[in-house]
Amino acid sequence: MFPHIRIKDFSYPLDPGQVAAYPLAQRDRSKLLVYRHGNIHQASFYEVADFLDRDSKLILNNTRVVQARMVFYKTSGARIELFCLEPLQPATDVQCSLGLSSPVVWRCMVGNAKKWKAGELCLHVEPDGGQSQHFLLRAENIKKEGDEYHIRFSWDPAELSFAHILDHAGVTPLPPYINRDSEPADKTTYQTIFARNEGSVAAPTAGLHFTDEVFEALSRKNIHTHHLTLHVGAGTFKPVSTDTIDGHKMHSEQFHADRQLITALLGHQGQVTSVGTTSMRTLESLYWIGANLLHGYIPDTDYMVLEQWTPYRFKDSPPSKDEALHAILRWMDQRETNILNGETSLIIVPGYSFQMVDALITNFHQPRSTLLLLVAAFAGPGWRDAYQYALEHDFRFLSYGDSCLFFR
Repeated sequence: MFPHIRIKDFSYPLDPGQVAAYPLAQRDRSKLLVYRHGNIHQASFYEVADFLDRDSKLILNNTRVVQARMVFYKTSGARIELFCLEPLQPATDVQCSLGLSSPVVWRCMVGNAKKWKAGELCLHVEPDGGQSQHFLLRAENIKKEGDEYHIRFSWDPAELSFAHILDHAGVTPLPPYINRDSEPADKTTYQTIFARNEGSVAAPTAGLHFTDEVFEALSRKNIHTHHLTLHVGAGTFKPVSTDTIDGHKMHSEQFHADRQLITALLGHQGQVTSVGTTSMRTLESLYWIGANLLHGYIPDTDYMVLEQWTPYRFKDSPPSKDEALHAILRWMDQRETNILNGETSLIIVPGYSFQMVDALITNFHQPRSTLLLLVAAFAGPGWRDAYQYALEHDFRFLSYGDSCLFFR
């Protein structure tokens, strides 16, 4: 049965002045709100290791933000902005598509689309310190689908990768609530220091607070860090437009998890801390994929797909965490692979039963958002107390803002 939850019950008064427009000069100097069993403690993020169990595990999302927003100008002078959302042709896997040469087709949002009726847009990019040659980028609008567009990108020299094209022709896709244009510094600051796999159009912002010094403090407590990849899509900012959450269509995001991570979690009885809602969504998705495998699910390809409401309509008694992880390892053995690739539409709302995670490091999220619903599901009704404390004590909100640590 789908949860019938009123979205208006998950709101709070957020003044625009409390939304951080810029990051702090030092990442780990952000405030940290610690909420445990109704008690609130204020600290600084560089102290986060003090609140986590010795010999525990910390899971981080190592996706890398791509420069997915590009600005073109027509000969008339009209400004057309293209925001790349996801690849369509010749490959739909984000990482694969970014490595392809010309041409590619992506689903995009188009700013000022009414000024672009027909014809190609062209952008000449000249050499700079990070690139040894110029290129010519062309964009062609081949189809409209709802509020989005299918855009064919082609370029000369054609052998350059699309990742290279975006890196030099695009700008950082800051969230819409950061009410300013992106600046060159955002290319670094809107990226975690451990980012590896390109593919996100939004940062996994809980990871922005981590520094080498924080990782050294974690290591001194024998807190082991592990990585997974979930490529954050623009759908993470999609507002809930329905009155109740059961009418909301959750966005899908691609993920990758390797054997090393699954083996590390298998049999671990200690604390598992998720860094961010994206890591949380991936970890919980792994559990339900394993549960589905145990109940006879056989994917048509080696690509796993988890639907939005799977946990809420699971009819049998759910397996243990280790049973689910063992099922994934057996599937990987059968396929002779060390990587689990897939996409998840999992939505986590109050009433959800967490299977994999004991603590959550996250930023403060928008009112009436699916991310806030996830926090409410994990922290319980006390999320309101935590957010009210943050509002009253000058915490900075949203992507470039401060952080919180919740315990189940």
